[in-house]
Amino acid sequence: MADDEPQTLVGIAFPDQFRAQEFLTASARLAAAGSLTLRDAVFVTSDEEGNTHVRETTDPQPKQAAVSGAIWVGLIGLIIGGPVGWLAGTAIGAGGGAVSARAIDLGIPDEWVAWFRQAVQPGTTILTLLVTRLDRAALVAELERFSGAHLVYANLDSSWQDRIRDALGESPADRETPNGGSGS
Repeated sequence: MADDEPQTLVGIAFPDQFRAQEFLTASARLAAAGSLTLRDAVFVTSDEEGNTHVRETTDPQPKQAAVSGAIWVGLIGLIIGGPVGWLAGTAIGAGGGAVSARAIDLGIPDEWVAWFRQAVQPGTTILTLLVTRLDRAALVAELERFSGAHLVYANLDSSWQDRIRDALGESPADRETPNGGSGS
């Protein structure tokens, strides 16, 4: 991805995880049709007691990166230094993999994930998408199938935010609430 390519961040709240997953599938279909390039998707879910859970789809997790780093550097160490090289390479690779996963944020920045974690209402799921090359009209048309969902945030101009809200069937009263989606 080019550094100067504009990125669009959109967060939509759904009444349950299944509807959010359905919209991610619809977004993947839009990507396959060339209407957007999906860079990352994050699910932020809050249970009825208000406990939140985050599931990221792109960012490497420290544990996964540590295992991968340990395997590859360990194998190189085994070839070069035998069993001692394998042990040293495994330790170095695991540490390096974990550190790099924490340092490199390939998708939605952690600060935004934390923001959506604060914004999610009990019993709902927010699906946050980071996209480029967005065909806004195609996104709005797809969102018409998801009546009952609510725009939480979009870094789009207000006219496109209003079109998204209209597609979701949000009433003007919904738009005035703190989590009704005023972000710009």
